[in-house]
Amino acid sequence: MSKSTRITEKGQATIPKELREKYDLEPGDEVVWVDTDEGIVVKKRTRTGGRGLLVPDETSAEKREEVADELNQRLRDRRDRNYEEA
Repeated sequence: MSKSTRITEKGQATIPKELREKYDLEPGDEVVWVDTDEGIVVKKRTRTGGRGLLVPDETSAEKREEVADELNQRLRDRRDRNYEEA
């Protein structure tokens, strides 16, 4: 399917109704604009886009909490070191 729309002065573009329905796009949804060698690709951003990024999906809730705590501590330590150097 191929459709065309115009870009407004504010840089906004309307996604044709047929495509919004086909890809279940609703007001408030986010889309990602990807620059490729063949042009721009627009994808719906999903809430689970980052799932499994730091730990596999099958990781227990307890282990996920441990990883989150460790990352938070590392961030605090790095922030504190940056303030000490300034």
